[in-house]
Amino acid sequence: MVLLVKSERAPGGASGRVLHLTLDRPEARNAMSLAMVGELRAALGDAEEAGDVRAIVLRGSGGHFCAGGDLKDMAAARMSHDGAAAVAGVSARFGELCVAFARTGIAVIAAVEGTVMGGGFGLACVADVVLASETAQFRLPETSLGVVPAQIAPFLVERLGYAEARRLAVTGGKLDARQALALRLVHEVHAPEELGNAVDRVLADVLRCAPHAVAASKALIARARLQPASALIGEAATVFAQAALGPEGTEGTTAFLQKRAPSWAPR
Repeated sequence: MVLLVKSERAPGGASGRVLHLTLDRPEARNAMSLAMVGELRAALGDAEEAGDVRAIVLRGSGGHFCAGGDLKDMAAARMSHDGAAAVAGVSARFGELCVAFARTGIAVIAAVEGTVMGGGFGLACVADVVLASETAQFRLPETSLGVVPAQIAPFLVERLGYAEARRLAVTGGKLDARQALALRLVHEVHAPEELGNAVDRVLADVLRCAPHAVAASKALIARARLQPASALIGEAATVFAQAALGPEGTEGTTAFLQKRAPSWAPR
């Protein structure tokens, strides 16, 4: 196992569970092996199927988040009998992982520290909330190695914008935590000893929000990136009506009028 999976009841009496996923290859600064990709995909799939996971927290062990793809897997693919197809397959599997985390209706929080490189950079880009330690060092080294940040390129553009994605790609980008904050790659920066408290605080905020409303909001916001507002008026109205008339909307409105926490929230 190269992924530590910890599931716990949501704190504060909130409904559901929180899933903690820790990349656990400290000897390799948690480089993303094919085994790790498979375990992450399986853990996310299990969480979505279970239906009661309210949030996923991604972190790395040993003081680092992720040093990118495992070069041993790529070397093995390169040496295989079908060469280019095998290398493309390794790349595609990581891309599919990023897409799965980007599309999930579950809130995803990444707590990053130390090395955040290549594929680890991509994972940070697909999280909903990124909290960084002051030790975090972001790198996009692919072009300096003669390769391309292929699978994470769309997520770089989505998170940072076209101009910044180009700049980082052509310079083999290096960012410290404060520079990442200025670009909004990360949302908060904390001293290493405060990172856990920051995760707990953001989790409490997430758990105050209704889970199905969170999923519907994430899906609508994703579509809003690609369509003008005028094209979404009808769809947005339908989504709102379904939520307002559904069990969460009814409970949320009733709780507000009764001046109490809704059933899904911490007490």
